[in-house]
Amino acid sequence: MRVLVTGGAGYIGSVIVEELLNAGHQAIVYDSLVHGHLDALHEGARFVRGAIQDRQMLVNALRDNSVEAVVHMAAFIEAGESVRDPALFFQNNTMGALQVIQAMIETGVKRLVFSSTAALYGDPEHLPIAEDDIVAPTNPYGESKRLVEQMLRWIAPANGIAVTSLRYFNAAGATERNGEDHDPETHLIPLVLRAAISGNPVSIFGTDYPTPDGTCVRDYIHVLDLAQAHLLALQSAVPGLTIYNVGNGNGYSVREVIQSVARVSGKTLQIIEHPRRPGDQIATVASSAKIRAELGWQPRYAAIDDIIGSAWRWRVGHPHGYAR
Repeated sequence: MRVLVTGGAGYIGSVIVEELLNAGHQAIVYDSLVHGHLDALHEGARFVRGAIQDRQMLVNALRDNSVEAVVHMAAFIEAGESVRDPALFFQNNTMGALQVIQAMIETGVKRLVFSSTAALYGDPEHLPIAEDDIVAPTNPYGESKRLVEQMLRWIAPANGIAVTSLRYFNAAGATERNGEDHDPETHLIPLVLRAAISGNPVSIFGTDYPTPDGTCVRDYIHVLDLAQAHLLALQSAVPGLTIYNVGNGNGYSVREVIQSVARVSGKTLQIIEHPRRPGDQIATVASSAKIRAELGWQPRYAAIDDIIGSAWRWRVGHPHGYAR
């Protein structure tokens, strides 16, 4: 299958491209490189540099490469930034996704896997979270993704497009080739790994949450397991929108993640506690029963030390990230 991956030079996108090529598919990476990395581009993939707001360039990329399916990854992801500049996130994430969808309609591409997020659920009433639970984002980032899902509920069946929306929980870990390198970095695991290498202290934002140790709880999923969910989702050919959670079903607190990094790295970490940040969810843990039952997806790297261990090995080999 010929698959165009928007954001394919980013963290998750680059691993999806790896797995597509390993499975014998053809991959076309469409990326602006605003947040992606040239060094993350796979030599086996074709690269088109472009913005998702440029519909004509998208149309050309789809037509020129006879694309059969799209994996739409390109998005701004930092929840705190979305609180400070909501318009930026709606412009890029929501309106940009609409440009991708319209380019697909214009070129007759009928399969789409959409990168959604567990941020749609806000602070859930119970755990684990199922796909039919209340959607109530606590930040504009989550809202920008919710709006795309709402559009797709109408657009997909009207145009005969088979859409699978994957609501990611917290991607982490690395392959030998690709790892997590954002600028600025806001995700917990890479920040703690950097602190383990540099000796700088680790910041915890909020220690008074209603959780066992007072810090936020997250469900971490290895990026390879997440990539495999995309490959399975590409097999869908039923017009309309189907939604799946993708997570391990295990919650780990901020303090537990820091303890895991200490075990994996053998380093002693200094902690500095700060007040809560706006937009942070208290706890998110996935029920992935639906994707397991319907697509046969099974995580292979569920243990937190295994996930963090792979990220640690990549970080040690890339202490300054990719090209920096």
